[in-house]
Amino acid sequence: MAAERSAEILFKDRPVGVLLETPDGGTRFVYGPDVTETIACALPVATREHGWPAGLHPVFQHLGPEGWLREKQARAGRVEEEDDFGLLLRYGRDCIGAIGIRPVQPITPSGWGGDAETRAATVGGRTVSGVQKKLLAYHDGDRYLPAEADGPATHIAKYNGQSEPTLVRNELLSLRLARDVLGAKQVTAFDRGFVAGLDEPALIVTRFDRTATGAKLRLEDFAQILARPQGRDFGGKYAGSYEEIAAAIRQHSARPLIDLDQFFRCVVFCVLIGNADAHLKNFSLLETPDGLRLSPAYDLLNTLVYRGAYKTEFALALGGDRIPTDRIDRRRILAFAEAIGLPAAAARLALRQLRDRIRRSTAIQPPDAEPEDGFLHRYAEIVENACSRLFEE
Repeated sequence: MAAERSAEILFKDRPVGVLLETPDGGTRFVYGPDVTETIACALPVATREHGWPAGLHPVFQHLGPEGWLREKQARAGRVEEEDDFGLLLRYGRDCIGAIGIRPVQPITPSGWGGDAETRAATVGGRTVSGVQKKLLAYHDGDRYLPAEADGPATHIAKYNGQSEPTLVRNELLSLRLARDVLGAKQVTAFDRGFVAGLDEPALIVTRFDRTATGAKLRLEDFAQILARPQGRDFGGKYAGSYEEIAAAIRQHSARPLIDLDQFFRCVVFCVLIGNADAHLKNFSLLETPDGLRLSPAYDLLNTLVYRGAYKTEFALALGGDRIPTDRIDRRRILAFAEAIGLPAAAARLALRQLRDRIRRSTAIQPPDAEPEDGFLHRYAEIVENACSRLFEE
């Protein structure tokens, strides 16, 4: 029987404890004796040890890659794709947020090899969560370069999927509209460009979990905050409700009423653009000088435009039900606002402001030359229908 593995857990590159496999297949995280700072909402430092019965604790499990990047890193690192701990031991030195994983026993480098794409995906013991094809990168003058083993990794480059060649265009449109409707400070900064060595165009988003000098900021998505295990099919991020996210905001945010209002607006925006994939990992709390706050919006996509490629039900329960995204109306949204403790006046003001801003935006205005069944026309039609359901009193 193989010996249980262990890892040193880093927080902002400082050792804060150890993560141990247990004989029964679980894991146990133990804070160091001198550590006084909580590293995650689900791992309060007042409790010195945190066990999990099967596999990695969700705080650590959700740091690992999914989809395309998981396959690339598992193959290059000679790790089984199902081995969450093994993947983090090899690639978890630099993850999203402030937590890092360093193996207690040194791991022999496997060598990256392969093409430029494989090397960019596997170099440097770094990883990023999410299903979509993506790579870590940084800005150098007028170009983007793949992140190396050391040095900056200030951006995430996101690419089209083989079966969905419009993902980059879709998210670019969605972010532009979100910037107009939610406000520039409430949306991740973004660009469209190429990463050197890769021929595909990418959506390149600026990481808000890194400062201008590269320092790491604490960032936790709500799958981590609510300690929802990933699941074999990676479906754990759908196991929850928007009301649960709101309750966690109330508990952990330094400005809960402000963040509840912003969260409400983000949920409404997801309905507006037909985003049926706004799951627990697509909302996060971010470290700020004031404390933890709701992060800028990210991973915004019109999924209804793909007509069957995604589920049409809203990603999480709303009002206790799994509702088709295109059936969420004003009544349900106002009931949701009441359920999360947002005053009726604030909810109605938010709806009026969102209505006025989306009417002024030209982000998704189809060009005259595009046919009526073109991508932008279908996108705009989904938004128009949602506006009728949400804004008509």
